[in-house]
Amino acid sequence: MTDIKKLEALFHEHKFTDFRWIDPKDIVVAQWVRMKCRFGCDEYGRNACCPPHTPSIEECERFFRDYRTAAIFHFAKSVDKPEDRHAWTRGINAALSKLEQAVFLAGRVKAFMLFMDSCTLCAKCVSSRAECKKPKLARPAPEAMGIDVFSTVLKAGYPIEVLNDYSQQMNRYAILLVE
Repeated sequence: MTDIKKLEALFHEHKFTDFRWIDPKDIVVAQWVRMKCRFGCDEYGRNACCPPHTPSIEECERFFRDYRTAAIFHFAKSVDKPEDRHAWTRGINAALSKLEQAVFLAGRVKAFMLFMDSCTLCAKCVSSRAECKKPKLARPAPEAMGIDVFSTVLKAGYPIEVLNDYSQQMNRYAILLVE
């Protein structure tokens, strides 16, 4: 069984079945994404895994080039109320954290997960990495690393669009970088 097949079996074992392999060179990194974080997100500066506590755009681009392969995980969900998204996200991110650990223990020492939303492993996030209650598990979202998620997932053939309200189905994405 090839290494990729072993990883896919591990993904399935952890109940992640909707994924696609991509070349990390196809990850689109853009400065405008960081500007959206800085001037459009309530979590900017309040979440230990969000900007300005993340590397610069240039560092992120170099980081992604350290990898030869990545998997994009797709999650679709509709919620009744905007706040319902947070509990769903917390559960998915906790499971993604366990998957990253399993991939690491399977010999992929450079495994690094980018959560599908801001970390949310804790109900209330602290505003600095030094205060983080789960520093070994906490991970940034793709956007926090400057990834243009729309362009990246469209290149991979996944659906994504701007939604007008929370009654519409969300298409959310996490990225696992592996070597």
